[in-house]
Amino acid sequence: MTEILLKLTTRPEPYPPYVHDRLGADAEAIIARYPHPRSALLPLLHLVQAEEGYVTGTGIEFCAEQLGLTGAEVTAVATFYSMYRHNPTGEYHVGVCTNTLCAVLGGDAILAALEEHLGIEHGETTEDGAITLEHVECNAACDFAPVMMINWEFFDNQTPESARALMDALRAGQRVRPTRGAPLCTFKETARILAGFPDERPGVLDGAAGEATLAGLRVAREQNMQAPQPNSGTSEGTR
Repeated sequence: MTEILLKLTTRPEPYPPYVHDRLGADAEAIIARYPHPRSALLPLLHLVQAEEGYVTGTGIEFCAEQLGLTGAEVTAVATFYSMYRHNPTGEYHVGVCTNTLCAVLGGDAILAALEEHLGIEHGETTEDGAITLEHVECNAACDFAPVMMINWEFFDNQTPESARALMDALRAGQRVRPTRGAPLCTFKETARILAGFPDERPGVLDGAAGEATLAGLRVAREQNMQAPQPNSGTSEGTR
């Protein structure tokens, strides 16, 4: 954290004028959506992340300038939320859920398989700049565990084999489609969409979630387990 703070609070070089003017026009459109300008900080951080693939010190100062804030105030927000990156990020940010349900259904095995397959560990990026790999907290798709997200798009019901195949397809430049929605775009393009600009990919609203994972329910039925009765004084299932 100290390294990040030093990086973000060291006075950076400003954007070149043509970049500053282009981002300034985008920032003006974003800020106009809010009754209080500083409410636009989160989408502005996504905007500058779309420029360089992560939130740089230059991006911090740009946001501060647009909103009349200090660099320290912007940095406090940028370092709080995990979706803002502080190091160069690959074209595809791959997050493997290793929270409880995904982990017990194979998330840990998927992460280990990808670390070996890609030759990188959590938080690192492949040498070709294609993939940044991380384990992430719950993706709120527990019915479809184990789940991966690539540039924040869902890939449900994954296995080590399917995850490795996805990485190979991405690195080969193939068109990869998530469980639902349009084919993937790059991390920078995703950041611009998160800043609030239209997602114009064909099929962006198409598709449905994968088949729900019912492993826990099947085990409970096989073991004749039942939920405790109300006010039973125990949180353990009964047989």
